[in-house]
Amino acid sequence: MLALVGFCLPNSLSAQTPSDALMMRSKNVCVLFSYDMGTFDRYWEGSYLRSNQTVATVDRNTIMPMAAIGILDDLNFYISLPYVSTESSEPNGGKFTGARGFQDIGFAVKYRAIQTALGRGKLTALATAGFSTPFTNYLSDYRPYSIGSGAPEFSLRGIGQYQWNNGFYVRAALAHLWRGYTEAERDYYYNNGSYYTAWMDVPNAWTYEGILGKWFFNTSLKLELSYFSLNSTSGDDIRAYNAAQPTNKVESDRIGLSAQYFFKSIKGLGVVAYHNRVVDGRNTPKLSNTGFGITYQFNVIKKQTDEKDAQ
Repeated sequence: MLALVGFCLPNSLSAQTPSDALMMRSKNVCVLFSYDMGTFDRYWEGSYLRSNQTVATVDRNTIMPMAAIGILDDLNFYISLPYVSTESSEPNGGKFTGARGFQDIGFAVKYRAIQTALGRGKLTALATAGFSTPFTNYLSDYRPYSIGSGAPEFSLRGIGQYQWNNGFYVRAALAHLWRGYTEAERDYYYNNGSYYTAWMDVPNAWTYEGILGKWFFNTSLKLELSYFSLNSTSGDDIRAYNAAQPTNKVESDRIGLSAQYFFKSIKGLGVVAYHNRVVDGRNTPKLSNTGFGITYQFNVIKKQTDEKDAQ
């Protein structure tokens, strides 16, 4: 349920996420600190949308620190480590305890292969490779309170964007996620058949993303409308009146709106706000989440030079 979110500065002061079309210049670093509030009171059991008074309304809060590093103008590196907490609100009454802790540490590299003028705008093509693995020994089979899937993941993503000279742009991205195994605290589970082992195979997945956006006020403000879809390539359905588990076949369609503002008066400082809603799915919560973040970017070489001059 956790999607990596990071926002920094545009153009010559640009830094970005592994899934967008911006690139940060060499020797620049952007740090992000964001807070995300997610909630759901219904989920899809297979294709059936149902409520469950035992868990009532589940809250999922995430603190996300992230850093984006410009290695070359066309090659960027990312690292992130989210802290996640989950719990049920009243009238759950404490029937189940939530979970909290550091989730998965993530690494990614993004390469810009094409950037060229085309017609009345600019065409950009990029590729991203990412890897994440659990940072702590959290319980992945404690659904819906688990903070993550508990499995290593490797991803490859292709990104294409066309931006008109008036600031409008469209972007599309396609990615494949390869997931590994996670260990449950039981030695038997059912996944369209009986498995006498604690190791669960987390299904691989495809993701699809479409973005419509525009820059305003000389690239000080960016607004985006997004659509994101995830589809597992295998897996089973949640059985009636049973809890979800990492082997489930997850499908999710999400729409979102985000806004980013970059302060011209305070060089390097930016803020972001966003809201997302899952509108359709299979074996997934009907989750709504809202987040806020602050970013700061600086040039590593310039900072080192300034410190030497001060000494």
